[in-house]
Amino acid sequence: MRLIDRTAIVTGAGSGFGEGIAERFAREGARVIVNDIDATSGERVAAAIRAAGGQAAFVRADISRGDDVAALLAATLDTFGGLDIVVNNAGVSHRNQSLLTVEEAEFDRVWRVNVKSLYWTARHIVPHFQAQRRGVFVNIASTAGVRPRPGLVWYNGSKGAAITISKAMAVELAPSGIRVNVINPVAGETPLLATFMGEDTPEMRAKFVASIPLGRLSQPSDVATAAVFLASDEAGFITGACLEVDGGRCV
Repeated sequence: MRLIDRTAIVTGAGSGFGEGIAERFAREGARVIVNDIDATSGERVAAAIRAAGGQAAFVRADISRGDDVAALLAATLDTFGGLDIVVNNAGVSHRNQSLLTVEEAEFDRVWRVNVKSLYWTARHIVPHFQAQRRGVFVNIASTAGVRPRPGLVWYNGSKGAAITISKAMAVELAPSGIRVNVINPVAGETPLLATFMGEDTPEMRAKFVASIPLGRLSQPSDVATAAVFLASDEAGFITGACLEVDGGRCV
């Protein structure tokens, strides 16, 4: 098991990619803090991990709020006695539409969850990682930050910012033994899919799949496999990298 004796926080782990990552991390031996803003979903995922023989606990926190992130770290340390890995997976999007019709409140929510959360996790968790001279961030961005789709301008921008922030963090934090890497998934079978497409119809799915050379949407297991690698010692000399898990979409 590649994550034995490691403790990880996975944000947005109540569904989609985050759920897949949390479950895979537990199977690889990690103690997992399942974080989500939705307590019902988060508790369900943590319970399923425990039922399968893994170690997991749910902690509700809004990772766009500094006080919540501080409480998330404290709960992790109280529950499992340490922290080694943070997967910044939680994300939201505005519905596919003209850049001119996205309301300010929706724009602010997208950037608060997708970008400001990186600020807060860094502010509160980097000092812990620096004190122990090691730690890993795996930030889930998107192919939208590399090869944008029309109708998602402000979401595209938030993911582009997440990529640049992650690279800059990697450079600045490397002397402290902290690694920071990015995964860029293509659109997948998650609750956000309908938002990306505007509407979930067979025609829209066919249009999205046609843009992916390998001919299918991503699955949580695809992203989880990449996250395990980047979080493990096998990637010990990798930092500041962006791994496209996209079936060739960004080629």
